Amino acid sequence: MILLVIDMQKGIVDDELYAFDTLMDRCVRLVDAARKKRVEVIFVQHDAGPDSGLSVGDEGFEIISELRPEPGEKVFIKKINSCFGNPDFRNYMEQQEEKRVMIIGLQTNYCIDATVKSAFERGFEVIIPEGTNSTFDNNYMTAETTVRYYHEDVWEELVDVVTLEEAMGMLGEA
Repeated sequence: MILLVIDMQKGIVDDELYAFDTLMDRCVRLVDAARKKRVEVIFVQHDAGPDSGLSVGDEGFEIISELRPEPGEKVFIKKINSCFGNPDFRNYMEQQEEKRVMIIGLQTNYCIDATVKSAFERGFEVIIPEGTNSTFDNNYMTAETTVRYYHEDVWEELVDVVTLEEAMGMLGEA
């Protein structure tokens, strides 16, 4: 199992996200469990370019302190929605014998969705724990409806959506 933490950056993580407290609690618990059981944790940060507030060197680009990478953990930077758009990330993942990836982070309808589809296309078994990805309301749907739409419809054939307890078990926690 590989735990992939996407875009949990100061400039995106906001209490306006759907189910914010649940998101934070579950992401922290899963990262802690993975570290305790020596499951690889990989972080990916989105670089939206100069003057975005979400670019290398900007405070908003930094990973939130609750999930700060530990020494030796891999951190990749992407400039498009899918993590696999970064050739270094893509090459690293394709070289792994481990083909199960648990994905958590932001945002459900952008970078999580793009990465889920890219991972699936590359033969990875994708696991999404409930309550570990989120987004904001948009012009068409509430954030809650958006998350449910992806979990229950868009990703139906692509991922295993599991409970937090099941996810913890997969990471070796009872």
